[in-house]
Amino acid sequence: MTSIDPEQRLQQLGLVLPTVTAPRGNFDAYVLDGNTLYLSGKGAPAREDMATVPKVGREISATEARDHAREVGLHLIATMKAALGDLSRVRRVVKVLGMVNATPDFMQHTEVINGCSDLLVEVFGDAGRHARSAVGVGSLPRGFAVEIEAVVSVKN
Repeated sequence: MTSIDPEQRLQQLGLVLPTVTAPRGNFDAYVLDGNTLYLSGKGAPAREDMATVPKVGREISATEARDHAREVGLHLIATMKAALGDLSRVRRVVKVLGMVNATPDFMQHTEVINGCSDLLVEVFGDAGRHARSAVGVGSLPRGFAVEIEAVVSVKN
C-alpha cells in the first residue's frame, strides 16, 4: 500500500474537517474496539427544515447526491481524527456501507457512494481503498439523501 500523510493530503486538497457533533440518541459516533474503529452512520446535509423529504432521482440528482456523499466522507474522516487524535493511525479503511434515499427506479447508487469512496482514496491513498456496499433505501433519518458508515483498521 502506498503511504501518504492524510493530514498533509487534506491541506493539499484544501479541505477542512468539520466539527464532530454528538449523536442524537443513545449511541456513540464511534467505537474503538482493539484495532478496529467502527463509525456510526453519518448523513449530510440535514434537511429538517423541509416539509417533504427529497429523493435522489426525483428532487436531487445523482450528481448532487454524490456531492452529499463526499461531504459525508469528510465527516467520517473528522470522526476518525476525533477518535484517534491523528489520521496517520488509520491503517486501512476496511468497509463502507452507503445508503441512498432514492426513488424505486433509481439505479445509480454506486455512482453516488463513489463521492465518499473517491475522497477516502484521495486522502488515505491505497489505505483508503475498501470493500463496499451501496444500497437504495425508502427513507433515511432527518431527510438525509445519503447516509454512510465505515469500519477502519487502526495502527497501534
